[in-house]
Amino acid sequence: ELFHIYTDLIDAEVDETIAHDLVSRLKEHATPEQLKDTQASQSLLAALIEAQLECASPIRPLPGQRKVVALVGPTGVGKTTTIAKLAANFRLRDNIKMGLITVDTYRIAAVEQLRTYAEIIDLPMKVVSTPREMQMALDEMVGLDLVLIDTAGRSPSDDLKIQELESLFRDIAIDEIALVMSMTSSVRTLEAIAERFKVARPTSMILTKLDEAPVMGSLLTLSQKVKLPFQYLTTGQDVPDDIEPANAARISRLVLGEDKLQ
Repeated sequence: ELFHIYTDLIDAEVDETIAHDLVSRLKEHATPEQLKDTQASQSLLAALIEAQLECASPIRPLPGQRKVVALVGPTGVGKTTTIAKLAANFRLRDNIKMGLITVDTYRIAAVEQLRTYAEIIDLPMKVVSTPREMQMALDEMVGLDLVLIDTAGRSPSDDLKIQELESLFRDIAIDEIALVMSMTSSVRTLEAIAERFKVARPTSMILTKLDEAPVMGSLLTLSQKVKLPFQYLTTGQDVPDDIEPANAARISRLVLGEDKLQ
């Protein structure tokens, strides 16, 4: 029974060392009867996995207390679409007074995409390219409850561009910085990205494109290798629907293939 559980974890792309540790702990905690009962052993395994997962609270704006949240990460991971999903949910569902700032001056199309969303849901939006412009934009949004900042995708190998991010944020008060990464990349690549973006001082991870990942075991591996809590998962391109707050029990079930994304 333990061997089958171990091979299932490996097939789901859980790291071998983590899979071995989980099976050892399952052997320690489970009775022979529980191991013979597939449902009982899976429930115990799910609980062991859940205990290893750290999730951050979703963004919670409070009336009259402006919260500033920035999204950073490499190119092509879906930051702009994620910002649009968050903005649409906060504005349309929760009726939050909010604004958008984008420092994506490298990709005109992304700026226009965000501007279109901002116009549709009636949000103020500012485009900035320097720390001074960033401060001015924030000063103009002083009466809002939430400001979301979209940043240009940086290549993890371009230290200069990542340092630019750090200097952009250095003198402004940002409450949360989420590192956005795509689950279409290998865990080794995601580890390297997280290491490079440490200079931007991220406080959480947002994982995108789960719908394009073949298996979900790498979620567990990533949680152990990158010491940042999960905050949101995105599961498709639909704005505003395909996003959910990270939940340890749900991620545990995804790792074990017990939950579907939709």
